Amino acid sequence: MGPVRVAVPVQTVKPKWNHLIKEIKKNKYLYFLLFPGLAFYIIFNYVPMYGITLAFKTFMFNKGIVGSPWSGFDNFSYLFVEADFWVAVKNTLIISFGKILFGFPAPIILALLINELWDGKLKKNLQTIYTFPNFLSWIIVSGFVVNLASDTGMINNLIHVLGFEKQAFLADSALFRPLLYVSDIWKSAGWSCIIYLAAIASIDPSLYESAEIDGASRIQKILSITLPNIRPTAVLLLLLSVGNVMNAGFDQVFNLYNPMVYNVGDIIDTYLYRITFQAPPEFGVSVAVGLFKACINFLLLVIADRMAKLMGSRGIF
Repeated sequence: MGPVRVAVPVQTVKPKWNHLIKEIKKNKYLYFLLFPGLAFYIIFNYVPMYGITLAFKTFMFNKGIVGSPWSGFDNFSYLFVEADFWVAVKNTLIISFGKILFGFPAPIILALLINELWDGKLKKNLQTIYTFPNFLSWIIVSGFVVNLASDTGMINNLIHVLGFEKQAFLADSALFRPLLYVSDIWKSAGWSCIIYLAAIASIDPSLYESAEIDGASRIQKILSITLPNIRPTAVLLLLLSVGNVMNAGFDQVFNLYNPMVYNVGDIIDTYLYRITFQAPPEFGVSVAVGLFKACINFLLLVIADRMAKLMGSRGIF
């Protein structure tokens, strides 16, 4: 006898697509709100990604991106033997990590100081004042910096009045990077501190009340309650900063640097600008630089994420 076949009743299962369509119809207004942002990223971030192939091609105007001949890793080989490129990489890393080292704690400290004020009206006024520089473009901010730090600027005039020698802030290799750090903190610290103020506002007030009953001072409450509760926010922002290391701030550096400080101020983005727009364009090399930056940023982000998890914090991935 052959194998016995048992008849199994067929159950009618609704397709998953029907459930998905119902959910979309149910939340259609939310999807309408989501659509413009989603369309922006698709059109301007994902559709142009086919241009990455230029990093492995020799671009020809008459053939376009698709028709240009493949060149393998020739564009990368050209970059990796360029001395100016490695100088730009070194400067990018130094400036970016310097901004993290000196600039990352600034909004945390500012948020803690503002939070300790008793006067609510003064708090709001200070938040407005400190946030305002973020809305100024680097062209305007660099104009302020140049006027203040030039040979005839207010800072050098004050130094001269005090009996000291004037300093060439914009032409001195030893002073240019600190100038970048200070101007970046002045512009962005107030905006970044809003995130920390929001994190502080979400802390349970009963924790502070209990600490006050136990006789804790302000410093003790900051160290024992405030800082531990805003740590997840700080770690997340630090990870995002590390993942953006290869972008050292083109707008800032481009508007402040000059040939006198190329050795310490020339970053990858300014190097890319020069080889693309101030020389016969090599678009394959330019795209190769952008792809190199993206890969290094991603690698640093993954490493920082793993380190954060090893230290007991939540990562991004």
